[in-house]
Amino acid sequence: MGWVCLNIKKWEVAALNKDRAARLSEDYDLPAFLGILLDIRGFHTREAIEGLTQGGTLADPYRMKDMDKAVERIRRAVDDFEKIAVYGDYDADGVTATSMLYSYLQAMGADVIYYIPQREGEGYGMNRSAVETLHEQGVGLIVTVDNGISSMDEVDLARELGMDVVITDHHRPHDRLPNAAAVVDAHRADDHSPFRELSGAGVVLKLLIALEDGDASQVVSEYGDLAALGTIGDVVPIVDENRAIVQAGLRMLGKGGRPGIAALLEMGGSSKEITATALAFSVIPCINATGRMGAPERAVQLLTCEEEHAARCMAAEIVEDNQRRRQIEGEISQQAIAAIESDPALKYARVIVVSGKGWHHGVVGIVASRVTERYGKPCFVISEDEAEARGSGRSVEGFSLFEAVSYCADLLTRFGGHPMAAGATMPPESVGAFREKINEYAREACPMMPAPSIRLDCKLKPSILSPELPKTLAPLEPFGSGSPQPVFGLYGMELREITPVGGGNHLRLTLTRDGTSLRCMRFRVKPEEFPYSPGEKLDLAVTLESKMYRGEEQLSIIIRDIKPSGVEPEDCIKSYRLYEKLCRGEALIKEEAAALAPDRGQLAALYRLLGARQGRSTSPLALLDALQEKGTSLGRLLVSLDMLKERGLITCESKGEASYIVVVPTKNKVDIFASPIYKKLAAWQ
Repeated sequence: MGWVCLNIKKWEVAALNKDRAARLSEDYDLPAFLGILLDIRGFHTREAIEGLTQGGTLADPYRMKDMDKAVERIRRAVDDFEKIAVYGDYDADGVTATSMLYSYLQAMGADVIYYIPQREGEGYGMNRSAVETLHEQGVGLIVTVDNGISSMDEVDLARELGMDVVITDHHRPHDRLPNAAAVVDAHRADDHSPFRELSGAGVVLKLLIALEDGDASQVVSEYGDLAALGTIGDVVPIVDENRAIVQAGLRMLGKGGRPGIAALLEMGGSSKEITATALAFSVIPCINATGRMGAPERAVQLLTCEEEHAARCMAAEIVEDNQRRRQIEGEISQQAIAAIESDPALKYARVIVVSGKGWHHGVVGIVASRVTERYGKPCFVISEDEAEARGSGRSVEGFSLFEAVSYCADLLTRFGGHPMAAGATMPPESVGAFREKINEYAREACPMMPAPSIRLDCKLKPSILSPELPKTLAPLEPFGSGSPQPVFGLYGMELREITPVGGGNHLRLTLTRDGTSLRCMRFRVKPEEFPYSPGEKLDLAVTLESKMYRGEEQLSIIIRDIKPSGVEPEDCIKSYRLYEKLCRGEALIKEEAAALAPDRGQLAALYRLLGARQGRSTSPLALLDALQEKGTSLGRLLVSLDMLKERGLITCESKGEASYIVVVPTKNKVDIFASPIYKKLAAWQ
């Protein structure tokens, strides 16, 4: 056992009402393609369409519970020249929120400082040591941004020391709120704000509007760029008020202005076209890198810097930090994947829990995301040292990682999170028990782990594609959480050519259907890793972009997922989960064993196919496409490969998405059914 990892995504095509889409296009004078996308995404009224294309409006900030108390206390501190500390967080949302409030209070003439906790040593949110330090510095008022809603003990300590605390946050509160002078959080049970999904920076923007007596246009014109970065960086839904914030911020960024952001844009290569997507892959990772690699206060210094030369120098250091973060992340990812691939107990677990000594705490969350993407299952990546083990996890839709971690609470010293992501700290000696217990929870709560899905807005005929087509969808931007970039299905495409580009790190594929030829990009896949060959028919999930190249507008087609045309992902997922159950050593019922056990004809067909593909990269899905008519399922195919390998008839080496399977010549007759894995299956039948 131990073939190339399989992360099979469900392909879900959205429902389309063609008549209603046509009416939308006609009634509102829209391009037909835009009308189709609006119908698919549920925008059926003028109000909904205008809200999407023009952005929502920012509701009265005083509709947020305790906003009046927060404004009164902050104004009093400014008027009395009380020392104010803005207590932020080390991620992009936290540092942009800190920069906004700090800059505003400075402009108001306040005596203000800011405090960003260190990820290493302090961790997220308020801590007692920081509160005591701020007291020693003469602070009379602490205003939290992007944190504080869970800081009951720390707020009580501040009060004991004679300091007031105003909390602004967007995270879910516990049953009891901190005993603060004001708690501004739309997720309070007694808050009646019309929109609750603001980022931490979005909440601060509303606070500044309230401090400016409701002058939203003036505040947004000064701080909309920072609020947009925080909103995009925190991956909150880009809808309603968040959409208004991001749209306003993108307009500001397009005009230039803040030296620190301009320097990051230039160095990050996103100065030509500023979109939410471009920012999410350029500026925001750099801002986050300051917190991951230490000294997060440098991000606030950069974002509040007004001198261009100083901003460029700081930006260069931060870009270098991000490059170092990428290097460390890559090294730890390789180590984590190597550990998983070498241990079937890890690889085939329902929840992958992988740990390493001294792994950098600042990147384990990103590594967990990479592992979850690779294996299509929840994953926890844990860094161990002598004192403690700290980990970060990511999940898939349908499995609450927070509930799973809560089940293990007796093993943990700290934990928190939400359904899709969680963090936990434990004694180093508890890592093994944590691995067992979280999988125990998964076995009971989710016997068949859900697989990731890719949502296709619609299927397209290749003949309709043109550089103008994606431009008609511009009103749907900005894209992000809750409003993703459209993904389209190109089905039954015949692969004609495979061309390495970018030094052999990427592929340009030429595919045809019904006389139309398309060139598509498959990034981060090397030629030797690509498991398909010219002549095969493939289904593609793609995004479309219009780009200028040598003065000419061209269509860019980017492949997000790919599968053989004859393969049904949902059937493959069920069959693969059954194979994983076998690999974990769990008992199968008779019907399950029969579903995995191959017969002689299926084995012979596979052996002949492997001989014909000798020396070429392949994948289980590519093999399956050619064998389905023989009654071979994915799980049965993998068992068949295991049997051939166990009996010395093949060898296999995995590379990326593909496997190299070599048929081993043999002169003597081999009893294939003497395979240990087949005997195990036969015992259950």
